[in-house]
Amino acid sequence: MPAPEIEFKRRLRWADADAAGRLHFPRIFEIVEEAEGELMRGVGWPFDPRRREYDFPRVHLECKFTRILELDAPFRLLFTVGRLGRTSIRYDYRVFDEGEQLAVEGTMTVVVMRGGKPAEIPPPLRAALAGENAVDSSQ
Repeated sequence: MPAPEIEFKRRLRWADADAAGRLHFPRIFEIVEEAEGELMRGVGWPFDPRRREYDFPRVHLECKFTRILELDAPFRLLFTVGRLGRTSIRYDYRVFDEGEQLAVEGTMTVVVMRGGKPAEIPPPLRAALAGENAVDSSQ
């Protein structure tokens, strides 16, 4: 099985645009976090506040803007697992404009925390993120 990925197709909303009618740069991170939540839900590891054994704080973000996304313009975001470390997960994302030209690309790295300290990625989650199988959500 390939590693899981999430794809969003949408239009740039008013709330995501700046006064000039273009993607307001910090909003891409909210869209990326939404994709992360969908990916984790898809592998059976939803970010449920009642399931607080593990946390996933962001420790590194990179973003390169190569094209302008304008208000109401369609775009497509592709969000994938880029690398699994011992205690970290790097996600890769790319945003394409209506003509399928790369508009934004970057990475987001999270550290798996348990009890306030870095922890190894739980084996079932590692397997799911590697595309080996889904996590049993009852864990």
